[in-house]
Amino acid sequence: MKKQPHDKARHISRCLELAILLEAGAHKPGNVSVVTSFENTRYEHFLASAVAAAACFERAAEQGILISEGKIQLTEVGVGGLIKECVADIDAWQHGGNTLLGAVILLVPMAIAAGMVPSESTFEIPTLRKNLRHVVVSTTPEDAINLYEAIRIANPGGLGKAPKLDVNDPNATNTILNDKISLYDVFKIAEKYDSICSEWVNNYRITFDLAYPSLTEQIQNAKDLNTAIIHTFLKVLVAHPDTFIARKVGFEKSREVSLMAKEILDLGLETSRGQESLDRFDQGLRESSNLLNPGTTADIIAAALALLILGGYRP
Repeated sequence: MKKQPHDKARHISRCLELAILLEAGAHKPGNVSVVTSFENTRYEHFLASAVAAAACFERAAEQGILISEGKIQLTEVGVGGLIKECVADIDAWQHGGNTLLGAVILLVPMAIAAGMVPSESTFEIPTLRKNLRHVVVSTTPEDAINLYEAIRIANPGGLGKAPKLDVNDPNATNTILNDKISLYDVFKIAEKYDSICSEWVNNYRITFDLAYPSLTEQIQNAKDLNTAIIHTFLKVLVAHPDTFIARKVGFEKSREVSLMAKEILDLGLETSRGQESLDRFDQGLRESSNLLNPGTTADIIAAALALLILGGYRP
């Protein structure tokens, strides 16, 4: 029996919701997990956030289906508005502060791209990636304005000050509209100091070329999802120093964190020395009011898990 469009959109939403839940539960160093918390942000805040985001993911997937049916154009999707709605829903459902801003920015376009795929239940990764490219490059100045509003709602820590079109600059909105600067163009400006923006501009390079293949390989080898997620998290952190850390305490410190992650991988997570080093690493990242939280790396892991689940993986 052929699925109806609403069934397909719901399926996509469930895949993305599950990705967030699995990522949040894994005991990644320096992050909230099922067994670790921050002072004001706990695992249940991520659970509530995942549930709150599901409806928006479904709406995003429905927009992708409409594109595939030729009923709307890519420029009519309203990516920024969907991100803002999702962030507002998350904010209304929990009191743990910003939990999923980066993940939502990555996953909303993915939901749209999945909706555009002809398949009803599984999604070819190359086709999904091609669709993602079309989605992000077709964004508008209105999408950029909505994204700025989403950031203000989420009020993330460590935002810093951008050299151009800063989100807190009252003149930025007028500049975006007057100069017709799309959301994609805004992210091109920010890609050098923010990995989430870089993922948009570079067709999710870290997600597709590093995190997803590593996660797939680790699940096949380790047969343990938590270990696979932690291993992939460390591998991404080694290759790409976390920009969330860099914005808060500087690039040199973020690079030091990446070098510590490499030492753990060199020892091996399966060894007692590797596990002891991982525990020390986790504790060290949690000192100084969590300034060393590799939150951007966690967002990329959520996106990689979404690819894995859309591709048919089930825990």
